[in-house]
Amino acid sequence: MPGFVPFAALRYAATDALDALVAPPYDVLSEADAEAFRRRSEHNIVHLDVPTGPDGYDRSGRLLEEWQADGTLVADAVPTFTIYRLRFTDAAGVPRDLAGVIGGLEVVDEGAGGVLPHERTTPKASTDRLDLTRATRANLSPVWGLALASGLTALLAEPGEPVGRVIDEGVEHVVERVADPARVAAIADLVGSDDVLIADGHHRYGVSRIYRDEVRTATGRTDTAAEQTLAYVGELVADQLSVAAIHRLYQGIAAADLLAALSRRFRTAEIGAPTPETLAAMESDGYLVLVARDAAWRLDPLPGAFEDVRALDGAWLEAALADVPHEVTYQHGLAEVTAAVQDGRAEAGVLIRPVSVAEIERTAREHLLMPPKSTFFTPKLKTGFVLRPL
Repeated sequence: MPGFVPFAALRYAATDALDALVAPPYDVLSEADAEAFRRRSEHNIVHLDVPTGPDGYDRSGRLLEEWQADGTLVADAVPTFTIYRLRFTDAAGVPRDLAGVIGGLEVVDEGAGGVLPHERTTPKASTDRLDLTRATRANLSPVWGLALASGLTALLAEPGEPVGRVIDEGVEHVVERVADPARVAAIADLVGSDDVLIADGHHRYGVSRIYRDEVRTATGRTDTAAEQTLAYVGELVADQLSVAAIHRLYQGIAAADLLAALSRRFRTAEIGAPTPETLAAMESDGYLVLVARDAAWRLDPLPGAFEDVRALDGAWLEAALADVPHEVTYQHGLAEVTAAVQDGRAEAGVLIRPVSVAEIERTAREHLLMPPKSTFFTPKLKTGFVLRPL
């Protein structure tokens, strides 16, 4: 089972100014977004987390040292965990109150168990996160993990010491410090009593593995902070997860040819332009939607068409298009998919349904992998509430 440990977290001293200091994860920011956050404050986390220019990584490393020296960032006096709460109203109008805990999650070898991937990952040639980790010697943004151990939500119900609060786009982000040794031990024991599934941040976790090995080679030690990585861990239960779909965008194939290929396994019927109500109907009635520039089609699986394929929309599309040359990319959001098709960034898109929490757990328990980009966990965690020195 994976180790999950407290650490002396680095935090912004100006807890009343966090709106100007924290930011969304680096991988959802456009360059324009990143620049807007840089302009919010000279100490915004994006100055560290999204470096620019030929010496950007080195500058991030120097900035992190400067911010600790001048008191912008201060370290907890003792090893702590951080409860991170997300309060919002979901797309169905239901008030949600999610709670997870930030700590140091053990970095395990690939295939060793304990910390499990939940989907196949797409290759990334960029060494950006590894270069940044080397330069800063810190974890700046957390991996999102799901604890298969039961009882974590109840264990986090009692508030900790308030250390930050931000409201952004209708989502309240609240962080609380836990320093009491007995409660710290209880959290560590519970998370470490069963597997942890990586929900988001597979690439960051893989980078942590490379960095750990580099530190082991350089020091000959296996007891450094590089043996763990920064992770937010929540319980794998339905009321503690908000899962959205990541839709498919297709290039290298004409929309008519894509429709013909999908017609071999789906019954197709032309429909009007999809709306948010369409997404709800897809879930209730069990169909997908193909979106082209000037038309859209409902895709109902033909009887027996996917008997040998897991009941995942992403897996169905992979099977249906396995012998058809094409390129696929991934995009969440109905409006974003429609825009990509209309402006020519994609020939067509396919809207899919969110994966159920039950299917996520079954996948984990059976040590299987979903297709790439099967799940989109929301809301996204803010970067900057907690940094972990290495």
